[in-house]
Amino acid sequence: MKRNIVIATIAAAALIGGGTATALAVSGDEEAPAKKSDVRVSNDDTGRDDDAHVNDTDDNDADDRADDKADAAEDRAAKDSGEDAEDKAENAADAKLAQVDAADAIKAALKNTAGTAVSADLDDEGTKHVWAVDILTNGGAWHSVQVDPATGKVVGSHVDRDDDGDDAAETAQIRAALKGSSVTAAEAAEAGAAKGTVTSVDLDEESTDKAWGVDTTAPNGTGSDWRVDSGSGKITADRSND
Repeated sequence: MKRNIVIATIAAAALIGGGTATALAVSGDEEAPAKKSDVRVSNDDTGRDDDAHVNDTDDNDADDRADDKADAAEDRAAKDSGEDAEDKAENAADAKLAQVDAADAIKAALKNTAGTAVSADLDDEGTKHVWAVDILTNGGAWHSVQVDPATGKVVGSHVDRDDDGDDAAETAQIRAALKGSSVTAAEAAEAGAAKGTVTSVDLDEESTDKAWGVDTTAPNGTGSDWRVDSGSGKITADRSND
């Protein structure tokens, strides 16, 4: 008597289950010896490596989201409030004139006059804009150096006179603020450039936390105020006016 035995189901079950199955292959001839067919599927999926990788990815994504949220909060806190459309348009136009950035303007000024740069401002001189860089020399004299924001060339320089007689006290206060500082005005400007076009850098000699004040302008004209720690170089929103 002939019988037909189908072993495909057994083999398939072994493959799906990830184990080993032994099936009997029976031919149509009853007297023919049965043949064993071993179907083995290696199943080494313990889930441990994949789970660990997924957990690491989730942790990294969570950290990135937290950092992005913190950066966004700093950006909002730094923005100037009360600016109207006209103010923003003027700010954007002024910022576009600064083809030479604040850091390079400071470096150019220091090549012209040796000393320590204490501030740099993009000023409107009536017919043109200039970078006005204030430098305190080692001898205690104050120099104002004007740098063309289009070319980076020094276009003027003069010694500031002590008309009101308070330069000595101000100089002493600034020297005290600079003591122990490892971040220069140019480096503070470079830190601020990550937030927008820098239009002003000034040493805040009256604060207790020793920092540089940096003003930036976004492409749409929105101004923001920042503080750059004079020791670490870390930039944060200026909340002094909150």
